[in-house]
Amino acid sequence: MSPQLLHALAIAVAPGIAISLLIYMLDGHDREPVRLLIRCFLLGVFSVILPLTFQIAAASFGWTATVPGVLNKAIFAFGVVGLSEELGKFLVLRYYAFRKPAFDEPFDGIVYSVMIGMGFATAENISYVMQYGIGTGWVRMFISVPAHAAFAILMGYYAGLAKFIPQHRGTLLFTGLFWATAFHGAFDFFLFIGNSLFLIMASLFCLFIGIRLSVKAVRQHRELSARWRDQYGRQREGEE
Repeated sequence: MSPQLLHALAIAVAPGIAISLLIYMLDGHDREPVRLLIRCFLLGVFSVILPLTFQIAAASFGWTATVPGVLNKAIFAFGVVGLSEELGKFLVLRYYAFRKPAFDEPFDGIVYSVMIGMGFATAENISYVMQYGIGTGWVRMFISVPAHAAFAILMGYYAGLAKFIPQHRGTLLFTGLFWATAFHGAFDFFLFIGNSLFLIMASLFCLFIGIRLSVKAVRQHRELSARWRDQYGRQREGEE
């Protein structure tokens, strides 16, 4: 393997690994099993199959990023790209990580969702870097991968609530998928309709809002998990 190819792969893989490690470190108490986190990351890699299949099918009907018309581009950004990609991640979160006994506090929803999202982003990154070169990898390192992390945190925030509010589980899970899709779609939409500085700034503004909400979500769930552990500990002491 050539040094250039190794460099390209490193650029593609590094941001997803770095964000995964950051979220792991933020889970300062009762951290999740490393093997389970690795499985979630790898399942995130394989979750690209669903959106890839969906987008290939859409392209066969003429639905691509170059489809003319603002409304058509909105449908493609939100309904084809945003929904299919976030749904692929959501299915892994809901039907694999969500059911694990280790998912035992609200912040775990964010942890598992980010691991899945970073697996997805890493697979996507490798594909883009192999097609378009290292320059694309550098751009995606600071924009696209953090965007996927923000979408994952928003989804994981509601998954963490859903785990411990079973009477509203379906609504909360849907809300997480909705907001991840909405921000993903908005981020892509402005990039699809043109390459002017204004549209790029509009896309980055959506990312900025998503990151702000993600930081808030992380802070809230870390505090909620701490209260949850305290309450659970007192309950166990009472039982003993």
